[in-house]
This record gives sequence, structure tokens and C-alpha cells, in this order.
Amino acid sequence: MDRPVTIPCETLAERYQALLEVAQAISAQRDLDQLFHDLAHRLPRVVQVNYVDLSLHDPVKKVMRLHTIQANVPADLVGGHEVAIEDCPAGWVWQMQQALLVPNLSEEPRWPKVLGYMREDGTQSFCFIPLTTARGRLGAMGFLSLQKEAYSDTELEFLQQVAKQVAVAVENALAFQQIAELKDKLAKEKLYLEEELRIEHGFEDIIGDSHALMQVLKQVEVVAPTDSTVLIQGETGTGKELIARAVHRLSGRKERTFVKLNCAAIPTGLLESELFGHERGAFTGAIAQKAGRFELADKGTIFLDEVGEIPLELQSKLLRVLQEQEFERLGSTKTIRVDVRLVAATNRDLKSLVEAKQFRSDLYYRLNVFPVTLPPLRERREDIPILVRYFTQHYAVRMKKNIQTVPAKTLEMLSHYAWPGNIRELENLVERSVILTQGTDLQVPIRELQTDHPLSLNSPATLEEAEREQIVRALRETKWVIGGPSGAAARLGIKRTTLQSKMQKLGITRPVE
Repeated sequence: MDRPVTIPCETLAERYQALLEVAQAISAQRDLDQLFHDLAHRLPRVVQVNYVDLSLHDPVKKVMRLHTIQANVPADLVGGHEVAIEDCPAGWVWQMQQALLVPNLSEEPRWPKVLGYMREDGTQSFCFIPLTTARGRLGAMGFLSLQKEAYSDTELEFLQQVAKQVAVAVENALAFQQIAELKDKLAKEKLYLEEELRIEHGFEDIIGDSHALMQVLKQVEVVAPTDSTVLIQGETGTGKELIARAVHRLSGRKERTFVKLNCAAIPTGLLESELFGHERGAFTGAIAQKAGRFELADKGTIFLDEVGEIPLELQSKLLRVLQEQEFERLGSTKTIRVDVRLVAATNRDLKSLVEAKQFRSDLYYRLNVFPVTLPPLRERREDIPILVRYFTQHYAVRMKKNIQTVPAKTLEMLSHYAWPGNIRELENLVERSVILTQGTDLQVPIRELQTDHPLSLNSPATLEEAEREQIVRALRETKWVIGGPSGAAARLGIKRTTLQSKMQKLGITRPVE
């Protein structure tokens, strides 16, 4: 390969003038790769060089990232190679913070792998200078020549002046790169949050004061301040997302993003991209780079609903994120590190899935750090009147209707229904009822409820039997104590005399022990 043509400088003053012009030109560069290209094109004006090497220290991985480009010719940047600090001359220079001059490559025994690459390119001698500014040590800069003894001790001072200018330019480019990445992340978070705001949530706060619900909320208060993974279990429609949001609101991450994804709603082929993102061209239809939900949730909380639907082949990657807090986008080899708190939810029995070899046991144990089980609505019947009134008011305001009361008989009948669809089913019925209501009293299509929404197979066939079962269950749980703050009447939300009257009507008596 021919030695690159350089522009001779007749005097030292002319050489420093050329250096000033180079410094002014490179200081305007904001893109790191373009800066490297510009340096390789301009540096032959001020110093003999065939290859320019810029090695930047990666403080996260604790390695040197090497970037090399052939000087003064149209050549592609060879960059991004990660090398251990002790395995390359740039690492030595970065650590020692002093220049390194090797006049004859064949006589240098250190760093055999990196010097082997240099020999393949025809390098005979080189000089490395620290890239350091007042703010810190960035890395090292290498001047590589196809001639032996291309650099002398007398040139070191000038090369250090070159490196000082380059260090400032690199620091500026890195700063702009970090600002651009931060702006991009904030823009993506803003877009996601705007999309979230457009999604209609049934209600924002958790409604109810039943004993079963209070037990769940106590668990949330205990686990929320930690960063532990939470697994929310419960039937469909029990409000698992509301509990997940409560965990986030009560945590130290409440000021950051809450990102959710329903794993059952995404086609299997697209789920990996949704979770971890993809690069442009990673698959057919990937026309642009996309950040995944884990990336969006950095420093915040990610909520994975229906986590039991994640296919086996993707579970190992999810496990790695939970253990190592790192992943790669689809179609990329670049590792992305995140700081994410996971809240997962499922209506399936994950333990049974593990036994059936449909779910990884190691992932199950990693998810099951702090399990929270939500009770179905039939086990917190005392909350049904509160929920009915809440939803009635919510939809009445939206539909501009003047609904003032819910008949007591209606509340009683709704409280006795099994609600296989739980709170979601109740909310849908109330919304439909508000639509049908013409006066000030809520008109609920009870007959429709009994025909289109049959009781579950394990529930009584009539409302009277349902009421009887509910009373007997409360009496058993309170050891047949009727009155008092912990008695069955208080648990059922009715007066002691009312309970006694119902027991007499339904023929309920305490069994002989």
C-alpha cells in the first residue's frame, strides 16, 4: 500500500496553523463516527499517519472500544471492537496516562492479538497518546504508520497537542450523543404516555373495603417500596392491572414510566419485538428501529399481563432480563442495560404449567418472589354495592344522565350473583343499565343477567340459595358469632337483627357439635 500524500509544513508555525484549522473543523462535528472520518481525512495535513485509531473507554463494561480508519482515502470505519483494557496498547495508555511510542512493531512483544491485526494492515510503527480533558479520561488516540520509526521523541509534544484538540472534539460529540439519546428516550416515553392517556381505564382507584381486598392492599403496601418482582394472580376481570399500578405508585419509581403489555394480545411472532424492540430490517416489515417495552420502562416499572402466555422459546430471554437487567434488540448484537422493576400477572396456574413442561421452572421461581392473589368478586360480595354505585355515577356523568339512586332490591340481587366475569362483568352490566335508564333510579336488566350471564357451575341455582350459602359461609368463618365488630353480621354488611331474621326465614341453625 502506498504511503498517503501529506501536505508539508515548512515551518513549525505553519504546522500549528494547520493544526488550528483541523481543530476548528473537527470541533463542529456532533456525530462520533463522522468525527472519526473527518479526523482520518484531515490529520495527514499535520502529521504522518496511515491509520487513525481512537479507542474510547467503556465505563460500564470496563473495556476499550476500538475505532480505526485508513487515513486520507475513502475507507469504511472499522469500529466497535471491544478489547480488554490489558489486551491493547490503548488500554495501557488510558491506564498509565502517558504516551506510548513503538518505533518497530516487530520488536514489541506485548498485546499480540491487537498487534497482529496491525501487522495485517502493514503497520510498522505507531504512537498512542491519552485522550484526556479536564472532566476525565476518555481513552487514547493512535497514529499508525506503514514505515518504521515514523514518529520520534521530538514529535511527541506536537502529537500531544493534536490529541488535546481531538479529546475536546470527542468529548463534545459524546455529550451531544448522550443528549440525543436522552431526548429520544424522553420522546418515546412521552409518546407512550400520551397513548396511555387515550386508553380508557375502567377506574383509576381501587374501590372497596372488604376484608379480602384489605388483605391484598396490605400486601401491596409491604412489597411496593422494594424492587422485588411481584406476581399478581387471579381470575379474569379481578383488577390485576389496578394492583400493578398501585405497586408502582407506592414505589420509589413512581415518578418514572409505568409500561404495560398484555402478552396474550400480541401475536407470538411479534411478542419478542414488543418486549425487546428491533432494528431496522430485523424482519419483514421492520422499516424502522423500534424500542421495546423494557427499554421504555428503564428506571420505571413494566407490567406484563397474562405472563403465562409467553412462549417457551422467549422465556429464556425474559429470564435473562430479570437476572442480568440486559438484553439485545431483535436483529442487533448491542447489549442494552436497563433498570426495570417487573410486575407480572396471570389468570393461569403457572405451577401446573411448569409441571406440564409448558413454562420454565426457573422463570416461574423468578416471577414468584412475592405472589399476590386477588379474590374473585363472589368472595368480596360486600364490595358489590359500593362498586355498583361508583360505576353508576361514573357512566351517568359521562352520558349526562341524572341517576340519583340504585334500588335496594337491585343491589341485593346483584350482591347474590356469582359474577364469573368479576368486576369487568359488573362494570359492563352497569354501563348497559345506565344506557337503558330513563328516570332517576338505575334500571338493571336482571332477567338478562340471569339468562345471558348464568351462574357458575359451583354456584347455587337460585338467588335464595345463593344468599343462604353466603350467610352460612360468613357464620362458619366467624365461628357462628352473629353480632359484634368481628361477627357475621358485620362481615355481611347488615344489621344483627336483619341477619337473625334472614337466618330464621332461610332455616339456618347452628349445627350440633
